[in-house]
Amino acid sequence: MRLKLAIIFISLLSFFVTAPLSAARPQVEIKTNMGDIVIELASYRAPGTVKNFLRYVKDRFYDNTVFHRIETDFVIQGGGFDLNYTYKESRAGIRNESDNGLMNQRGTIAMARTDDVHSANSQFYINLSNNGSLDAKYGRLGYTVFGKVLSGMEVVDAIGKVATAEVTGVGATVPVNPVVIQTIRLYDPKQSKQQTNQAQKAAKNEEK
Repeated sequence: MRLKLAIIFISLLSFFVTAPLSAARPQVEIKTNMGDIVIELASYRAPGTVKNFLRYVKDRFYDNTVFHRIETDFVIQGGGFDLNYTYKESRAGIRNESDNGLMNQRGTIAMARTDDVHSANSQFYINLSNNGSLDAKYGRLGYTVFGKVLSGMEVVDAIGKVATAEVTGVGATVPVNPVVIQTIRLYDPKQSKQQTNQAQKAAKNEEK
């Protein structure tokens, strides 16, 4: 009887420890025409920012948008323009959470904004380098980091090296050949692994 109770207790403890962690670190997959990027979101540090981002994801706002700003060794920025480089209307700005302890280090994802510190809406960027100048410091708010790249950093780096040109109304460093964000979806690593295993089995069966 004691053994059964111990097993039940351990199972419950495991659930309450792991469930909040997975909920606090949801993952999304950014599919682009140059490859896929998997991002882990930091709900435990930037809850409002992640909630806002995931709402755009759920609404499929990012489907068929572009990375419209490429700054070599600095950032790649997207989430605001469609395939024709037409600006997409977004929701109101959100509260700045840049004082959450997360830094603008290489491979992190953060919210773009205007000079108004609480103006971030749909646009985001991925850091190509450690960009400490974007962090909150000395009582001044910076740019909110809300996640990090788990896989596909080679794709991010490749995007960061594409040729750019000035496009009126968009920016001075717009890709000559569009870098398309095809979709952004919630990502389940377990399901992805299962699909990979199934594909590998199917390939082996075809070889036979």
